Amino acid sequence: MSEAPSQDPLIIAGRAFHSRLLIGTGNYPSHEVMQAAHRATGAEMVTVAVRRLDLKAQGEASLMHWIDRDRMQLLPNTALCYTADDAIRTCRLAEELGMSKWVKLEVLGDPKTLYPDVEETVKAAKVLVKEGFTVLPYTSDDPITARKLEDAGCAAVMPLAAPIGSGLGVRNPHNIVLIREAVKVPVIVDAGVGTASDAAIVMELGCDGVLMNTAVAGARDPVRMARAMKLAIEAGREAFLAGRIPRKSYGAASSPLEGLVT
Repeated sequence: MSEAPSQDPLIIAGRAFHSRLLIGTGNYPSHEVMQAAHRATGAEMVTVAVRRLDLKAQGEASLMHWIDRDRMQLLPNTALCYTADDAIRTCRLAEELGMSKWVKLEVLGDPKTLYPDVEETVKAAKVLVKEGFTVLPYTSDDPITARKLEDAGCAAVMPLAAPIGSGLGVRNPHNIVLIREAVKVPVIVDAGVGTASDAAIVMELGCDGVLMNTAVAGARDPVRMARAMKLAIEAGREAFLAGRIPRKSYGAASSPLEGLVT
């Protein structure tokens, strides 16, 4: 009998998560909508852009007020960093603020494509791992870079499906499969998911999870989309574990041919 999603945990750095959906905090219509969407996803990890936090905000004006830290692992991220040094400083700041030593490492190459600078990402990862951070790096869909990040000690690798915020879905599924085969740490697709079917496809490719933000926050009804994403990820995971039928060039009868009435 197949395992139910709740009996098939995602293991990162020795810690079990029952949800394979990681969620962000940016661009929601309001903090209230964000909180409701988070609950609807069932996500247990949430990313927060350290450089976008208003550190002066207090109470309900603060983004952090609306995050259920009893239920969700905080994952401060280094969005808007373009060098390894900037990313390292941002992670250290997150630790000083009492946020977390689990970090989403993001070192961008340029502001137009928002593609990662993989050299700077690997450089930052090596330093942060040595300092005791649990590093989940955003990276390109390149299996060689993924392996270098694993060798650097990263707890997972997070290749893009498409550019951040584009909603284009998986542009290169073959490379995602190659990354899954190249590394032993969890593979979590980060960026490019636009709707529930994209999330299901990611999971059917054998990925361990999906990190998303814009696809939920930017939807016409974020809370309903959050529920859809939760179900899509569970369905995609179940389909991967079940094993799809082979693709064939021609039709194949679904009923047995033996014993036909003639």
